[in-house]
Amino acid sequence: MNWMAYNELAWTADILAPPEVHEKEALTYVEAIRNRIFGKTVTMLHLGCGAGGHDFHFKEHFSVTGVDISKGMLALAKKRNPEVTYVTGDMRTSDLNRKFDVVVIPDSIAYMTTLEDLKKTMMNAVRHVENEGVLLVVAHTKEDFRENNFAYTGEKGNLHLTVFENNQIVSDSTYEAAIVYLIRQDGELSIHHEVHTLGLFSYDQWMAIFKKCQMKVDEINLDHLYDQFLLGDGEYKLKGFIGVKSGR
Repeated sequence: MNWMAYNELAWTADILAPPEVHEKEALTYVEAIRNRIFGKTVTMLHLGCGAGGHDFHFKEHFSVTGVDISKGMLALAKKRNPEVTYVTGDMRTSDLNRKFDVVVIPDSIAYMTTLEDLKKTMMNAVRHVENEGVLLVVAHTKEDFRENNFAYTGEKGNLHLTVFENNQIVSDSTYEAAIVYLIRQDGELSIHHEVHTLGLFSYDQWMAIFKKCQMKVDEINLDHLYDQFLLGDGEYKLKGFIGVKSGR
């Protein structure tokens, strides 16, 4: 899992996806959580926290702990959010030896490429949720997934970045995100590329996992989250699954 995008090129997140890009999305999650948990200082565990763009907004509402496997992203997250506790770890297996009022996975569950790994991650997430606490996961289901192209751009001084991403289904349960970076620094062009393999699971598979975790979930429609980055007539459908852990 030593992806260049999340290590050597992690610094590009400051230009391509500064915290303000995540504000509307993060506040959507905050509202959904606050509608289910009330009246106290709330602890949050953010699994797959990346560069801390969501945490920049979460920390205004919750006491946040972030976990990520990529050291490059964690270094950036710590710089952005010195108030947040960050831990290097794998969200399938990390054990923080405590429970949280809220556990969220808003941006990284697709990196679970097998049903076994998805189950491990979800069971581990639920294990970290307090009784009567909230779990929120953002995912696309296999039925709704579309093959798309995306473009992201940003500038800072004499540095200009353009990133293209192509999504293609490559098996019954996976798709590939082929990513190309065009980095122009003082007129000099460098090109970097890599392919990320990501998981695709059906709605029924997701529901079976939540049932096994003894979580009854509601759904949040997040279909238009990436519209500004889509090329052509594509669509990128996303669901937010949110539930409360039974205290029984």
